[in-house]
Amino acid sequence: MTQRSAEPSWIWPRAAYVHIPFCAHKCGYCDFASLAGADAQADRYLAALEREIEVATCGQSQSVDTIFVGGGTPTRLDADQLARLMRIIKSAFSLAPEGEWTVEANPGTLDAAKVEALVAGGVNRVSLGAQSFHTDLLRTLERNHGPDEVARALELVKPAFPRWSLDLIFGVPGSTIDQWKFDLETALAFEPSHLSCYGLVYEKGTALWKQWNDGAVRSLDEETERTMYEHTIDRLASAGLQMYEISNFAHPGHESRHNLVYWANDAYFGVGLGAARYVRGERATNTRELGAYLRRIEAGEDPTGPAESLEPEARARETSVLMLRRTQVGLDRNDFQLRTGFDLDALLGEPIKKAVAHGLLADDGQKIAFTREGLFLADSVLCDLL
Repeated sequence: MTQRSAEPSWIWPRAAYVHIPFCAHKCGYCDFASLAGADAQADRYLAALEREIEVATCGQSQSVDTIFVGGGTPTRLDADQLARLMRIIKSAFSLAPEGEWTVEANPGTLDAAKVEALVAGGVNRVSLGAQSFHTDLLRTLERNHGPDEVARALELVKPAFPRWSLDLIFGVPGSTIDQWKFDLETALAFEPSHLSCYGLVYEKGTALWKQWNDGAVRSLDEETERTMYEHTIDRLASAGLQMYEISNFAHPGHESRHNLVYWANDAYFGVGLGAARYVRGERATNTRELGAYLRRIEAGEDPTGPAESLEPEARARETSVLMLRRTQVGLDRNDFQLRTGFDLDALLGEPIKKAVAHGLLADDGQKIAFTREGLFLADSVLCDLL
């Protein structure tokens, strides 16, 4: 029997995230729970994942609107393992009609058998990590695919999935504005309905952060990164891809519904190594150590690591920051009060007025949203709200 809670979406999840940690190589900028050289543990991991999901869902199939399988590299699994993963997910999560089921994939890891397993399992959206179409920049990022493999992967993806997306990264050390323009044009030639364009972040503890901290690589200057971002906004708008979140662009109706859950600060299930979940106001994250994850679940123990329940005001501030990232919807006063119980102006009136006075936010009396200039200083504005 499928269970769908009557509780609102910010209390009980309508979305599920499933983490697959296996990779051929750990990219230098990656801060996710991923690891290379552990493929032999894949079947054992899937068995543990199935047990964790059963506990997380209380043994009842949960009706959800979105499912997202991320990593790591989910398509590092072989076709039989992918089919098994699809069965595990479907036994616990019932995708609502017109629901969205996304799987992340890296170029070079897809073949016809894997695509067939995904389609048969019910997946209807693929997010492909291209990152760049320049060999030297891929090498800097420690990606283990070449530019030509993106095209080969899309030959499999485009006929099979009604929705698909490409990920790109700008601001790579040593990159130029012309290289970024080339990457955008190459991506647009594939006619994607969704593009994610992220500015490179030097996450503390990653290999790239250590290289940057040691002076082995130099980050781009702020003006060059701003020019890249500005060109992204204008070029994708001219191609009909509307910015709907600070780093995400889509044709109308092709927005990532799962990521919109995060940006609304709605609840979500999260299972797998290092996965985060947010259920009934408590946010928890599983251990990131594979051996500990497997041992705990096999012993019938909880794999959870850090957990917290935010105080109402802290949760309201967090909600404002996440909702404001949505560049079209923005931060609506009525919706904010419904979700948090707080009056937006009473809680955040001063930082909002400050940002409006500096031309970084626009306020029409009902909704608050970033101005164009505000997009380039978004981190500063969001920190003020927190």
